[in-house]
Amino acid sequence: MMAAAGGLAAAPPPAAGVAAIDLRGVSKHYPAAAGTSVHALGPIDLHIPTGSFVAVVGPSGCGKSTLLRLVAGLEMPDGGTMMRYGTPLDAPSHEVGIVFQEHVLFPWNTVLENVLLPADVLALPRAAARERALRLLEMTGLAAFANHRPQMLSGGMRQRAALCRALLADPRLLLLDEPFGALDALTREELSLELSGLWQDLGRTAFLITHDIEEAILLSDRVLVMSPRPGRIRADIAIDLPRPRNADTPRLPRFQALKQEIRDIIFDRRA
Repeated sequence: MMAAAGGLAAAPPPAAGVAAIDLRGVSKHYPAAAGTSVHALGPIDLHIPTGSFVAVVGPSGCGKSTLLRLVAGLEMPDGGTMMRYGTPLDAPSHEVGIVFQEHVLFPWNTVLENVLLPADVLALPRAAARERALRLLEMTGLAAFANHRPQMLSGGMRQRAALCRALLADPRLLLLDEPFGALDALTREELSLELSGLWQDLGRTAFLITHDIEEAILLSDRVLVMSPRPGRIRADIAIDLPRPRNADTPRLPRFQALKQEIRDIIFDRRA
């Protein structure tokens, strides 16, 4: 289980009123056969306030992962403007941590060595990085497994280690690309609740891509519902559920009403 964040300071805040992410009129096409192209996404306007947790759901192929790669700076749009903390979003940044569906831990490294990989890439002070890595492993219940190889851990534990690695450089923005999608339902719910607590403790901005409507509601302040390709934001649903959330939250009538509202939008069953 994830412990309280004691000793890990939140990232310094940007200037007052500056959004973590601000996309305006963003679109993306991919080349196809015979000189044609596939219109994958947009145009999209997206404003993510600093410190918020925003989730995106939608049908398969609607461009959710394309949107995340654009926000990460891993791809560039064909049109529109992208800003990250008030500056042009035109490349990856150490201010951004990413957790993918696959943990991508190197099997020849220990868990601690895997978590420390960003320290080598970003040339972070080694002693401070090691101290932070050990603290993150303690917070996520992995301290006793720091010197184990990833293959000795369960799937959920590997994803915890991947989350620690994403947080090592103290990023302002955490991007989550279906991080629990390969896990069983019980482990997925457990990690979702733990991630919610960790997000509150550390004060990051988080952006989640998921197929799971319940996961989106349980974690986020807002759920964005995307249309089929070309993906556009069909609805922006405020999640007005109290925090902290727990295993009983999905039983609340308001939770179930939000779930039904989002399902109706995805399957176009609105009156």
